[in-house]
Amino acid sequence: MNSHKRLLKLIFLLPFLLWALIPGSLFAKTKDKVIVAYVTSWTSVIPDPAYVTHINYAFGHVNKTFDGIRVDNEARLRDVILLKKKHPHLKVLLSIGGWGSGGFSEMAADPERRGQFAADCLRVVELFGLDGIDIDWEYPTSNAAGISYAAEDTDNFTLLMKDIRTAIGVEKLLTLATAANGKYIAFASINPFVDFVNIMTYDSGNPPFHHASLFRSDKSGGVTCEEAIAAHVAAGMPIEKLVLGLPFYGRGNKTDVKTFIDYRDILQLEGLERKWDDVAKADYMVNKGGDFVLTFETPESIRLKCEYLLQRNMKGAMYWEYAGDTNDGILRKTVFEGVFGK
Repeated sequence: MNSHKRLLKLIFLLPFLLWALIPGSLFAKTKDKVIVAYVTSWTSVIPDPAYVTHINYAFGHVNKTFDGIRVDNEARLRDVILLKKKHPHLKVLLSIGGWGSGGFSEMAADPERRGQFAADCLRVVELFGLDGIDIDWEYPTSNAAGISYAAEDTDNFTLLMKDIRTAIGVEKLLTLATAANGKYIAFASINPFVDFVNIMTYDSGNPPFHHASLFRSDKSGGVTCEEAIAAHVAAGMPIEKLVLGLPFYGRGNKTDVKTFIDYRDILQLEGLERKWDDVAKADYMVNKGGDFVLTFETPESIRLKCEYLLQRNMKGAMYWEYAGDTNDGILRKTVFEGVFGK
């Protein structure tokens, strides 16, 4: 009887003993980590909340009068929000902006419009039952996306984030998506207002260069993941607030492979050979002539990035976008296991 009691006591204490005996345990490394999935208005797949902590619904936009928000496909947004009923851990945010989405410069430059826009953020949060707002202004002071811009955009962006935080309160989330190079935004100034930052560590190159390599090699594009993190930290954003972006798509050379191709479609490609850059920790494909024609992410490269972000004490991982994965979720399951363990 005493032996039986001792065995039960040992079984009860085992998790606590493991916690104490294993340095840098998974429990400690993954506390408060996030996995953010962008889910788009133009796709139909319903995301599986078992593998994400946050969904950023893409997109809302600055309206034509520069004082409020227009939401794409509201019915789709409501379907996504319904997931919260059975999955109370799930946070759903409206991502406002995206490539080619303008009106930010005009709105943020005018205190009255900026205040009205911030108030509309609160209205939208309450109307849909959202957990917060994600701002994806690509990019303050730049016309790269073909939208309006001004030299004052960076300062006005800070004022905008302050106004949104004041409007929605401290209980709701306020996040943003940023360029990998860490430019355009005064990170030290916005730090008090934001919960975390999703770095778009992809689209940094086209074949024959990687678009999302972890480290720099002679095949890396403009900015590597390591360089992007360093740029954000140097600009004043604490590393524990940084979320590493992962692409669920590849970029082709247009001739052999189309410019943008989802991972699910990459697996169906024929006549190409997969290669591994062990310096950059990145996959790519070559054609029969040996030419680098496709840069893309794989479960192998994702695992290494997850290991890296945990080692650096980053906030977590983000990916664009959910529908690019396979039906059985090869990539999203890899991200989940990489951040939280099996």
